[in-house]
Amino acid sequence: MQPHLAALQGSKYCPLWLDQDLKPEVLPSLAENKQCQLLIVGGGFTGLWAALQAKERKPDADIILIEKTFIADGASGRNGGFLNSSLAHGETNTDHHFPGESTRLYELGQQNMAELLATLERYNIDARYEKVGETEVATNQGAVDALRKAYEQEKAEGDDVVWFDQAQMQAQVNSPTYMAGLWRRDGQDGIVDPARLCWGLKRVLLELGVQIFENTPLDDVSPLGNEKMLAQCGGHIIESDKVLMATNAYKNPLRAVNKTVIPVWDYQIATEPLTPEQLDSIGWHKTRHALGNHANMFHYYRITQDNRITWGGGGAVRYYFNKGTDQSCADIPARFEQLSKEFFETFPQLSGVKFSHRWSGIIATSTRFCMVPGSTYNGRVAWAIGYTGLGVGATRFGARIGIELLGYQPSDILDMQFVQKKPMPWAPEPFRWFGVRFTQQALVNADANNGKRGLWLQLLDKLNLGFTC
Repeated sequence: MQPHLAALQGSKYCPLWLDQDLKPEVLPSLAENKQCQLLIVGGGFTGLWAALQAKERKPDADIILIEKTFIADGASGRNGGFLNSSLAHGETNTDHHFPGESTRLYELGQQNMAELLATLERYNIDARYEKVGETEVATNQGAVDALRKAYEQEKAEGDDVVWFDQAQMQAQVNSPTYMAGLWRRDGQDGIVDPARLCWGLKRVLLELGVQIFENTPLDDVSPLGNEKMLAQCGGHIIESDKVLMATNAYKNPLRAVNKTVIPVWDYQIATEPLTPEQLDSIGWHKTRHALGNHANMFHYYRITQDNRITWGGGGAVRYYFNKGTDQSCADIPARFEQLSKEFFETFPQLSGVKFSHRWSGIIATSTRFCMVPGSTYNGRVAWAIGYTGLGVGATRFGARIGIELLGYQPSDILDMQFVQKKPMPWAPEPFRWFGVRFTQQALVNADANNGKRGLWLQLLDKLNLGFTC
């Protein structure tokens, strides 16, 4: 058996983050009809942050949060735990979709991150936050040139960035594939344990009096007269004044929400804890960078507090025909085998290490490559979805927009293009599937050609649909 296949033998299909002894008990499902002021649908980051901010703005608010399975079961418990202050997925993307708002969105992102971290401290939430910044590595000459250009521009703008040449980057993290690196160490970006973040927020909400019902699916939501909403939930109903839909990539009854995003499957693996000898062979435990390679189909990877490596992304990312979200897309051996192969190409000195966990999850991707807010029913229902892989930090801001759209201390951010501008809807099937798969292959080809983009990607770039940020 090939070594990268042997490394997966015996791995557990379960997110590493959710496989912890401190995982809280699942709360009972809704067992009777209820009334409340605010109903929140979804027990991931957006829903949890929305409930907390609504409570902080209006302490006497009567809030119910429902979750189809259990808190942190969706994307919020299946990501890499990279905490990034960006709200609009990079400067290039921001400048196109929201011209003139780049500076404001940057400032709001910094403010959001500072408030997020202050919340963790205020409520004693141990999310295992590490302020390590963001490090991007180059594995071909095209990436070296692109990163060097970015470094010089950011340095000239006063950003706290560090350039590593090949020897310096390999001294930080020893991989023979590294040709250079760019460390963005300013701000508060870093890494967290995403499940611990969710569980901490869950604890705080219960202490503040928010009612949480797990294993409670939303079947339908409809207006009740001119002032209230009626949610049907597994045989029971919840009557509320307002509803926040925090369902992200998962289907919900609002057509306006469903056409906004598509679910893209991402796959990850995690090693067993590395031995002292294995740690010394890469030296990463001394620097603890949060890593990603400069590529279209990039990998993201980090080291955990118990010295495991989590590894995800790359060419294993997939969109399945007709918005596939069922479990047949979840545990596909070929996806994990590809990840394992690419892992050992990056760290050949770790040959023989085993993977303890493998898992997958759904990223909600919008055509503007960042979060999409909206509201309907005269402001009685709002949503914030579609973080496109950058939601660990941005979800708190999305939740803020969502509750402000519902009238919880609205501010002038609601007047921004970021909130008001509607995204282009995704094309219907089968055009959507062909378009996404063709584009993905074009991105793979560009990565293999030192980042040089072919005619199809050049056309998408002109239409600002090429994800160039």
